[in-house]
Amino acid sequence: MSDSNGSAGVQSVDRALSVLSILSRAGEAGVSDIARELGVHKSTVFRLVATLEAHDMVEQHSDRGKYRLGVGVLRLAGATSARLDVVQEARPIARDLATSTGETVNLAILAETSALYVDQVAGSSSLQPHNWVGQHIPLHATSNGKVLLSELSEADCTQRLPRLTSYTPTTITSRAQLRDELARARKLGYALAVDELEIGLTAVAAPIRDAHGEVVASLSVSGPTFRIEAERIEEVLPLLMTAASTVSGRLGAAAPA
Repeated sequence: MSDSNGSAGVQSVDRALSVLSILSRAGEAGVSDIARELGVHKSTVFRLVATLEAHDMVEQHSDRGKYRLGVGVLRLAGATSARLDVVQEARPIARDLATSTGETVNLAILAETSALYVDQVAGSSSLQPHNWVGQHIPLHATSNGKVLLSELSEADCTQRLPRLTSYTPTTITSRAQLRDELARARKLGYALAVDELEIGLTAVAAPIRDAHGEVVASLSVSGPTFRIEAERIEEVLPLLMTAASTVSGRLGAAAPA
């Protein structure tokens, strides 16, 4: 390679890194914005972002045509990013899941002694769904809570749940039963709660994992028990599992073996 080709290659790398820096700072930016900041022609930026996109380092926002950092950055960093958080990444997938199932989809994270609901999308079958966003709900009485507990140590679970409060006749109140339920969730890759928090409410949840493979959130589909019976759960479950796996992938998690 000649010196001129070598210089051009170094310049391209420098510009590509500058693009990542711009997106890291701005959150998202269009080709014109990037070209103006770099002082280059838009065609040059198109080539740069195309290469970066091919390696998942950037991605294009379908609604606005702007670019933002991609999951490749997360995989290299081995950690989540403030700009690519679980709510942002899960939102479009949760919306699709609510559309395909017709039921309410919730996203929850572990918050000390409870599960915190951070997002919700109502499906077409949900006439007036309860808004769970911002609410803390019991870990042992919900499908999301069970998923979030499932890979914690028994000592950690006990510390977070000094008492297993009963909310309905079917709420788990035995340590041994909870231990068995969490083991089942680990084995199956999902958790179920039928009439455990409220009579007439059924939910099934699956874990969302980060680049380290750790459970960082839980995605659930919920609705009235009369509508989400065993046969219906069998229909919803593969859609839920695929959605949770997709969000995990966007957070840098490796694809399931």
